[in-house]
Amino acid sequence: MQATWQSEPDAASVADTACRLIGVAAKAAIAEHGRFRLVLAGGSTPLDTYRRLAQSDQQWKRWSLYYGDERCYPADHPERNSVMVEATGLPALVGKHYPIATELGAKTAAAKYRSRIASAMPFDMVLLGIGPDGHTASLFPGCKWPEKTVFAVTKSPKPPPERVTLAPGTLQNCRAMLVLVSGIEKADVVRRWRSGEDLPITRVADVPQAQVVVERSCLAAATDQPGPG
Repeated sequence: MQATWQSEPDAASVADTACRLIGVAAKAAIAEHGRFRLVLAGGSTPLDTYRRLAQSDQQWKRWSLYYGDERCYPADHPERNSVMVEATGLPALVGKHYPIATELGAKTAAAKYRSRIASAMPFDMVLLGIGPDGHTASLFPGCKWPEKTVFAVTKSPKPPPERVTLAPGTLQNCRAMLVLVSGIEKADVVRRWRSGEDLPITRVADVPQAQVVVERSCLAAATDQPGPG
């Protein structure tokens, strides 16, 4: 495993730690090159982090927010990642906010986002979550991933079937990667990841710049579980 792992007592502590680490990364990036380019993830744990961030003191006008993936729903649909993030109050604070325009259709939105992020890389930090099946962003097990920086997903095994996602290499094109994991239900997939099983999260986050912040009970259960067979 190339990623570093840090356990925290509970989900709230995971979000607290993530907020602190993001703040540290932002300060360093702004000092180095005047802007903090952050790629956001969906999911409940990242949303808790965003709520904490929105209450913190940052150089907001120097922040730029991007997204690791988005679902193909209308622009105001409550299950879009960008809409859920906007509800935390975070995007209203920052200098630049770049949702993925999936209301235009997956292929059109992917092409537009490829152009949008071309000058933003390497990102200063990429945030990721993990699903019980090992998916991250909209990179699912058993699906083909084209050689593009951003691509359309047309047959997602998880609804909705159409999505847009950053590719593994695009997500890895960053100075720091932060993976947030909470919930005992993630223990099995964490075990599989740590054992090196070929999962999307393994392919994306098994890199030296990745740090995993995980709820302690989840990591303990993953460690206690026997392997296959």
